[in-house]
Amino acid sequence: MRKNMKVKKKSWSLKEDFRRRWQLYLMLLFPVIYILIFCYVPMGGILIAFKDYSFRKGIMGSEWVGLKYFKQFFHNPDIVKIIKNTLIISFYQLLVSFPAPIILALALHIVGNDKFKKVMQTVTYAPYFISTVVLVGIVLQCLHLNIDVVNTILDMLGMQRVDFMGKAAYLRHIYVWSGVWQGTGFSAIIYIAALGNVDQSLVEASLIDGANRFRRIRVVELPALKPIITIQLIMAVGGIMGIGFEKMFLMQNPMNLSVSEIISTYVYKRGLKDMQYSFATAVGLFNSVINFALLFSANQLSRKFGETSLW
Repeated sequence: MRKNMKVKKKSWSLKEDFRRRWQLYLMLLFPVIYILIFCYVPMGGILIAFKDYSFRKGIMGSEWVGLKYFKQFFHNPDIVKIIKNTLIISFYQLLVSFPAPIILALALHIVGNDKFKKVMQTVTYAPYFISTVVLVGIVLQCLHLNIDVVNTILDMLGMQRVDFMGKAAYLRHIYVWSGVWQGTGFSAIIYIAALGNVDQSLVEASLIDGANRFRRIRVVELPALKPIITIQLIMAVGGIMGIGFEKMFLMQNPMNLSVSEIISTYVYKRGLKDMQYSFATAVGLFNSVINFALLFSANQLSRKFGETSLW
């Protein structure tokens, strides 16, 4: 007769786990220290937003002024234009750049020729290694009024030359689409990797059922990408107010300033150029709070209506 035996589950112990895997904990120590020093410690600087900061007095010695600089920002006549420019470019960028790597990944997954697929991956991935300064330099040279490639072609076709960087109407399109060209290949890597793990039995079943390529994408490939797409979308929504400073600042000139002045460039000019550190910190803190609120809201909506979320 077999005896019923109860197996007692051993409780987890940090001390015991550390003794067994101390090498892994040691490897984990360095990134944790890095994050603490360069991410969390500088967060103490947000006190500057609530103080009349002075180099001589330091952060703790400066006079506490509360919400003075937040009120100053909200009463600024340029605030509506700055926030409007930031939101328009952000949503335009999200609308265009978010689906682009998904489409590229699906297109490469369908291609049967492995050599062609590898070549296209290399070609689309290469622009990611171009620095922002070099990218903007290429854009300025290609769209220059007198010596650029685009206007030379327009001239050869008998069309009038266009001052792309001198007209505000073109700046948003140039900013967004140059970013798509640079980042789509890199962003597609995660989707390409996910498509490589698609259950082949589902693919074979769809082929037996006579599904064409577009139906196979809709029924098999897109459901496999759904968790990754959801996470990427949540993170993209959380960064709506966080447009990169470098690229937009390098593209700015007096003729397109009406649409190119965004929160990050405004903070740079007021904080570093005008040395208004408290005001710039207040604006930056406002921007970060809005981004966190958007991230939290997007994550909650994803948890409520779907199965995937960041936390």
